[in-house]
Amino acid sequence: MKQITVLLAEDHTMVREGIRKILELEADFEVVGETPDGRQAIALVKKLRPAVVLMDIAMPRLNGLEATRQLLQAVPTTKVILLSAHSDDAYLQEAASSGAQGFLIKQASAHVVCEAIRAVQKGHKFFSPTVAKRVQQLEGNSLDRAGRTQASKVLSSRELEVLQLIAEGKANKETAGELGISAKTVEKHRDHLMQKLNIHDTAGLTRYAISAGIIESSVQVTIV
Repeated sequence: MKQITVLLAEDHTMVREGIRKILELEADFEVVGETPDGRQAIALVKKLRPAVVLMDIAMPRLNGLEATRQLLQAVPTTKVILLSAHSDDAYLQEAASSGAQGFLIKQASAHVVCEAIRAVQKGHKFFSPTVAKRVQQLEGNSLDRAGRTQASKVLSSRELEVLQLIAEGKANKETAGELGISAKTVEKHRDHLMQKLNIHDTAGLTRYAISAGIIESSVQVTIV
């Protein structure tokens, strides 16, 4: 039996180990790698070429949504299933537009996880049964319930990366080092973010990042 190769991208060690154990019980799965980091997930996909990636949405440095967009550009044959503890419309809408073939809430059973992997590997889409109908309704819709345009449709990939690092509390110099660009370039991206979003302070950018599903509220606790 040809095995389905799987990469696990999840920043919570216990969750990642739990998923690995589930998959190791199935004869048709092979876990070829794992990472707690969206940026490293892209590098591992380029190196390992897994059939399927289980990708947590909320990860440090680079969230799963943007990591999915970038890795699918680099390796379009890989299928991605997004994982989230949340199922609000902001997450579902970004998931639907990211290019991912599946979306699972973390409360999903082991059986559903395995079913999802097999389905997307065959070229089908798969969403947790509890959210499938809502995802279909949101696909192709560019506005969330608050009327805010999707972040991925307004901002470039680089701006989304800068926005996440700002929301995580990184200073310009730290962000520059993380992305391999100059602090002056980071400042330009910050200015563009504020102009595009009509937001004029860091706290506002952080609130936007949370509402757009780019980070979880627990990542940044200094919002004022």
